[in-house]
Amino acid sequence: MSAQPLSLRFTGNGSEYFRIWIVNLLLSIVTLGIYSPWAKVRRNQYFYRHTLLADSGFDYHGDPKSILKGRVITVLLFGSYSFFSRFDPTIAAVIFLAILAVLPWLLVRSLRFRLHNTSYRGLRFGFHGQTGPAYWYLLGAPFLGGATLGLLWPWAQQRMTVYTRDHSSFGSARFKFEATAGAFYKIYFWVFLLAVLMFAGAAAAMTLVLSSGTFPLEGQNQAGVIGGAAAVLTYFGLVVIVYPFVSARMQNLVWGHTRLGAHRFTARARARDLLWIMISNVLLIGLSLGLFKPFADIRLAHYRLECTSLLPGGSLADFVGGLQSQAGAAGEEIADIFDFDIAL
Repeated sequence: MSAQPLSLRFTGNGSEYFRIWIVNLLLSIVTLGIYSPWAKVRRNQYFYRHTLLADSGFDYHGDPKSILKGRVITVLLFGSYSFFSRFDPTIAAVIFLAILAVLPWLLVRSLRFRLHNTSYRGLRFGFHGQTGPAYWYLLGAPFLGGATLGLLWPWAQQRMTVYTRDHSSFGSARFKFEATAGAFYKIYFWVFLLAVLMFAGAAAAMTLVLSSGTFPLEGQNQAGVIGGAAAVLTYFGLVVIVYPFVSARMQNLVWGHTRLGAHRFTARARARDLLWIMISNVLLIGLSLGLFKPFADIRLAHYRLECTSLLPGGSLADFVGGLQSQAGAAGEEIADIFDFDIAL
């Protein structure tokens, strides 16, 4: 008889988190952003500690000074590129190539920092990916996805997910991602079909409006207006409707094909639920002049986390206990390689 699924629970509260959020916001403004790494640590600790699996919470141990170091590096790299792109395209191009050259290295260090500073029941997560393969998985594959006008993007996304999941661990237990590129193509096929239907519907609607004589345009002018308006309406349709669809399907796909030793995960997010949460969040944030933002974050976290479950392949307590004893025997990893976080 298989063990019962263990759903993640999120116990965060909007009014409670609002106090953290408003203090973080005010101090970040007063210090011209210097406080933002400390704000990030407080935010992560709140969300991690209120995320429970089998009645035990996660924790975040990031050092704000390390995050500040990463943000200084980010500002220097991308700020210098932005500055020189206005005055000297040649220097900007050199800086851009330098960013590409170090980007996979930065991303690997960032992944190590984030996972090493995340724990459950006192046991740390980890990332063991090497920088060499990262140039292919995190730079080469996405480049091919973009260079082929998105044709290879589902394949690139599958490759990136394989790299990040298969090199992640909890204690000495490694994660494993098992979905094929075909599963990603299936999601994007529906996105393409929805985009075509939206564009056709918007073009038909605009044609009816223009043919009514309300806007007397003819020939190329009319065709241009129809095409432009249909493209704009399709874009907003993709943002409002398709994004929640992709977000829900991706959560279900990625977690539904992830293993940790003998344990599996599952997710059951629904596009229509995310659509309602996201649209209502945007409206309420706008009406409240931004003050609803922490409540919106809590609402979204509640839904996303509680749609995800662990399907134990045995006793979770025995599994974690065994990993803890192994970690105790092996000793802690030296933490000086996890010295900064890059928010990319």
